[in-house]
Amino acid sequence: MNRYAFSFSIHHRHHFNSLFIVRFLNQGTHSLDSPITINTTNRRPFPDYSPKKTTIKDSEIVHQISISIKQRRSETLHRILKPFESKFRRDYLIWVFMKIKYDYSLVFSFFDWARLRKDTTLEARCIVIHIAVASKNPKIAHELTYEFWRKPNLDINVSFSNFFEQLVYTFKDWGSDPLVFDIFFQALIDVGYFDEARNLFDKMLSYGVIISVDSCNCLLSRLSNNMSDDGGIETALKIFSEFPEMGVCWNTASYNIIIHALCRLDKVKEAQSLLLQMESKGCFPDVVSYSTVIDGYRRAGEIERAFEVVEEMSTKGLKPNPFTYNSIVVLLCKNGKVKEGERILREMMNQGVVPDNVVYTSLIDGFCKVNDLQAAHRICGEMQKQQLVPDTVTYTALICGLCRTGKMDEADKLFREMRNKGMILDEITYTSLIDGYCKAGDMKNAFALHNKMVQMGLTPNIVTYTVLVDGLCKRGEVETANELLQEMCGKGLQLNTCTFNSLINGLCKAGNIKQAVKMMEDMELAKLYPDAITYTTIIDAYCKAGEMVRAHNLLREMLDKGLQPTIVTFNVLMNGFCMLGMLEDGKRLLNWMLEKGIKPNATTFNSLMKQYSIHNNMKATTEIYRGMNTQGVMADSNTYNILIKGHSKARNMKEACYLHSEMVGKGFSLRATSYNSFIKGLYKKKKFAEARKLFEEMRREGLAVDREIYNIFLDLNYDDGNVETTLELCDEAIEKSLVDKNTKDTDQT
Repeated sequence: MNRYAFSFSIHHRHHFNSLFIVRFLNQGTHSLDSPITINTTNRRPFPDYSPKKTTIKDSEIVHQISISIKQRRSETLHRILKPFESKFRRDYLIWVFMKIKYDYSLVFSFFDWARLRKDTTLEARCIVIHIAVASKNPKIAHELTYEFWRKPNLDINVSFSNFFEQLVYTFKDWGSDPLVFDIFFQALIDVGYFDEARNLFDKMLSYGVIISVDSCNCLLSRLSNNMSDDGGIETALKIFSEFPEMGVCWNTASYNIIIHALCRLDKVKEAQSLLLQMESKGCFPDVVSYSTVIDGYRRAGEIERAFEVVEEMSTKGLKPNPFTYNSIVVLLCKNGKVKEGERILREMMNQGVVPDNVVYTSLIDGFCKVNDLQAAHRICGEMQKQQLVPDTVTYTALICGLCRTGKMDEADKLFREMRNKGMILDEITYTSLIDGYCKAGDMKNAFALHNKMVQMGLTPNIVTYTVLVDGLCKRGEVETANELLQEMCGKGLQLNTCTFNSLINGLCKAGNIKQAVKMMEDMELAKLYPDAITYTTIIDAYCKAGEMVRAHNLLREMLDKGLQPTIVTFNVLMNGFCMLGMLEDGKRLLNWMLEKGIKPNATTFNSLMKQYSIHNNMKATTEIYRGMNTQGVMADSNTYNILIKGHSKARNMKEACYLHSEMVGKGFSLRATSYNSFIKGLYKKKKFAEARKLFEEMRREGLAVDREIYNIFLDLNYDDGNVETTLELCDEAIEKSLVDKNTKDTDQT
């Protein structure tokens, strides 16, 4: 339940004309970071400013005000201008500005005084905006512009025309700096008036002024990030295509915005294509350009393409930044390559890049998903040493890992620790622990936690109910699960495919395959179509019931409906054939998979190898193992245990020892039954030292040693005169009740 990984999987349904893509991919770009003026024969001149003429009386008052505020700076304007308040008119504001226009701080103070009296005009505001730009105070200019657009009950069309006209009218005499139109443009974007910003861009062209590329980038960014507007990204792409024709020279930041927009549209290949073309258009991709594409492929789950871009980035001499590293680590963890993810973490730290919570949490979650809780806790400890505090997501990942391995006491302890620390416990955290209790068959605690969740004001979601339904079904309480579903529907929650799959799985476990098939039909009536998991669950039930013809027919139905079976589906069929002794059918299935380009995994081969090994046909077992290697399928722990156990029983100890050495080198361990067979085989070949070493190793691991092995080493130690060891082994055998009966072989190799 990683929310980073996310966090990270929203699919946008935006569509746009592919001609736009072709068009903007072929645009040239150059760097430009300020507004420019262009020469054109059609260019309109800025008008001369001609304010209303003052009377002699007005001129005298304006002169007095100007002199007073200049000479009495240490006093407040409110005190200085008190004698003039009754006589002050709006016209005076601009006339005073003419007297003090180069005294910038005085202009701003005087305007603020007039604003408090509400004695300002749009013309005066535009003048002050020009003065702010001229005095290198763009922040003040932006505030005055932005403030205007935040007025309530504003008629945007009238206001835009009036503001623009006043800004143009006062431009020539009060500033003549085209940056003022950039500020106007950005203020319109900040308040969400995108159409007006585009209108301003077009109007400025008639005066020979081009809005700067940085301001145009603001528009691109806001449009592409405006998810409430379905056409936002398409409009950004259109602007990216059209603006160069009007003089805008896009820079690297511009390309990065569009690359990001394409990735959000799941158009990662187009984003990469644009990245590759940047350099030929005069723009050089930076670490952000590459990192965005890498993250796009991460979200799409295309690990190979992501690493191709990483490699290309490296050849350009660009060093990954924290965002790049994070994307790579998350991608590796998502694909189960957690150890490689940790290697990237070390590389990241060696480069002087400090990992953040997201990187550490991704690794913790990854290790938990592969059941390596020791590594997860180690990474968590390292995270805290870096002064990074584990958050709700980190704790939830650990709780999920503990629940997955059945360590419910530790999971509950961690949950209580979160609560004691005052951390926010959300639906995901509660559901994770509920799921753990359900998987452990502890429905009492699962429902108690569900009730506590409701008391805390949290609403159980479809996932919460689904795990409860799954828990009940696994205990055979299908009727109770149905009642829970009714409660769920009563709360307005819609059943989904996962919920139905849980019920179908429960029915299959209870042996009620007929009802499970009926429920699959009910799914289609509810417009929830069965998926590969639904079919695989019922196919598995048929296989375990020995009904291989029905299982095969269901696979055909699945294929006819265009559903792609997973490797689990084929493994279920393979296991069914093998369990029924239909090994030739199993081999035919394997060959059919290879012919159709469906790559088997270790489990597929293991099912066949196990059955041939049980029948002491190590020649056939070895042939399958060789075929497995030819197909490039890596052997897993089960593979080695099957082979070592089989070769040991056949007394092929040279092969067994070689495989054991290879197995240990890969970090795999023998199971109890494999140890027992291996030790017996070594003993029969009179390799007593090797057998003794394995026996002691087995005891240290706490694995069940069978009676025959104890008897062997009781005799060996007695013959060697090791009385103390003999007695110790005798006591151990008695304690484990192995004196009169053999250990039952429950190993599921």
